[in-house]
Amino acid sequence: MQDLLVAKRDLKLSRFIKRLAAFEGLIIDDLGYVQQSREEMEVLFRLLAERYERGSVLISSNLPFSKWEGIFKDPMTTAAAIDRLVHHCVILELNIPSYRVEQAKKAKTEASAE
Repeated sequence: MQDLLVAKRDLKLSRFIKRLAAFEGLIIDDLGYVQQSREEMEVLFRLLAERYERGSVLISSNLPFSKWEGIFKDPMTTAAAIDRLVHHCVILELNIPSYRVEQAKKAKTEASAE
């Protein structure tokens, strides 16, 4: 995200997004995990809009779409982003325990057994 903001600041966002188009896929991990500024979400939306029907994007998030307004800060931008993402997509919803939580519990149990 930081690279997108720097490119925007330097008036090179379009060029940066075009360079990203060379990649068949982009991965955006933990979207919504850390609160982002409106400006960060604007450049993310621009990236998603430019990649729409041109390249693959894989996004992981612990938030359901119904909570994404907190990510994009605006109902219309949120709806537009989700619309672009779900068109031609595969959604994998994993309702499983957190791997990290399970590992922490296991480590705690092992430590107390010693």
